[in-house]
Amino acid sequence: MKKIFLLSVLALFICSTQMNSQDVSSMYRIANKFPIEGDGNWDYLTVDDTTGNLFVTHGSELHVMEMKTGKVISTMKGFQGLHGVAFAENVHIGYVTNGRDSSCQFFDLNKFQTMSKIANVGQNPDAVVWDYYTQRVFTFNGRSNDFTAIDPTNYKIVKKTKLDGKPEFAVSDMMGKIYLNIEDLSMVYVIDASMMKVIAKYSLGDGKEPSGLALDTINHRIFSVCDNKLMVILDANTGKIITTMPIGDSVDGCAYDYGNKRIYASCGDGNLTIVQQVNADKYKLLGNLPTMKGARTISVSQRNHHIYIPAAERGDAPEPTAENPHPRPAVKPNTFVILDIEPIK
Repeated sequence: MKKIFLLSVLALFICSTQMNSQDVSSMYRIANKFPIEGDGNWDYLTVDDTTGNLFVTHGSELHVMEMKTGKVISTMKGFQGLHGVAFAENVHIGYVTNGRDSSCQFFDLNKFQTMSKIANVGQNPDAVVWDYYTQRVFTFNGRSNDFTAIDPTNYKIVKKTKLDGKPEFAVSDMMGKIYLNIEDLSMVYVIDASMMKVIAKYSLGDGKEPSGLALDTINHRIFSVCDNKLMVILDANTGKIITTMPIGDSVDGCAYDYGNKRIYASCGDGNLTIVQQVNADKYKLLGNLPTMKGARTISVSQRNHHIYIPAAERGDAPEPTAENPHPRPAVKPNTFVILDIEPIK
């Protein structure tokens, strides 16, 4: 009887999982795979809903792609290991981080031309944030464990602030606070953007090595995705853990869709985990949508609710060396694409 009971439970679990996956496939589909030239690695990408453009960091190039057509309308070149991209629509200026030369590069959002470069912002600057409240640019520097505030009106560094852990992704609430994942400490730090200092530290509980971060400024909820297949949802005001949700493996990106009230975790195992926000304190796992292996970063349009994820096919990994014990497999030529995932109406 016990064996029959266990088999019944297992069957119900498998059935539930299959139904869950079927539900997600009926809700979302990969509408397009927009090809982009170049065989380099990539990192973050950012939607600009005011213009309908998508900014894609790609090795030494920054591509500007029309989200509607997939057409690359501009490619800015000459960058040094691009990581993050952000912009201030009110002044029509964008900002990117160059990991290899420790700089923050400004560019013109209208003309797609590079402008001034701010040197020595920190070692290996990664995430970059434009904070509307202070009208400052913040870079988060992974190798020097600090963050840097920049005044974009005079291209000057205002202040560098030391951190006690490795910064990963950051988001601004546009009201004077910046939330930052600290990867090696498994915490979220709260930064006062005016004072340029950490004012609170939130534990992620069972969540380990967070990467992607998203924010719901209406309900004051933080969504932090972690390397041990967990999404941790916190109260942004108090740091209280509301709940956790299971996600895919090798996650790197997280995004929140205000219109559909859904949180997306892009996972390198080739899945997009989708979580429904029922209300501020209740969440439901909808399931996983297959994408491509290695598709780990993400941006979502708040206008058309499409999800954009970069991906490419890769070859075999090279032999490890002392300098690079975990070498990344090379990108196969002419396989870099932007996955355009749309909700099915």
